[in-house]
Amino acid sequence: MSLGGGYMLPSRDGQQIAAIGLGITKKTDGKSTHDAYSLFEYAVPPETNGPPPHVHTREDESFICLTGRLDVHLGGEDFTLGQGDYLFLPRDVVHTFRNPYAEESRVISVVSPAGLERYYQALADLPPGPKDISVMQGVMAGFGIELRLPSAGS
Repeated sequence: MSLGGGYMLPSRDGQQIAAIGLGITKKTDGKSTHDAYSLFEYAVPPETNGPPPHVHTREDESFICLTGRLDVHLGGEDFTLGQGDYLFLPRDVVHTFRNPYAEESRVISVVSPAGLERYYQALADLPPGPKDISVMQGVMAGFGIELRLPSAGS
């Protein structure tokens, strides 16, 4: 619904992006915010891991939990977000998240500056099936994202 140049989207409405095994709904992007920020609604299914540990070098993220719970590992600390909780994930800090619980978790993610929507779309555009880690790292590098997998033996 358009509101004099702005717009309103109900929960779960927006552009669906099939990437990283989560329900990612793009609510707004750099095109509509003059590259200030992007905003996504994530639906994390029960007992689902999110992305592997990684670092964003270009943007900061914020998570606001709408429903369920989400475990987030951020910079060596562990957090469990519940309904209404907010977590700031600054750039250059290793993080990952997962939903080990029996119910779906829904999270709003604000990313500033905008651009992460192009990364998600690049992942969605990869051929279906198992992903080659070197291909994934190449896509990530193109968007200033670094994979930080634990070293063997840690």
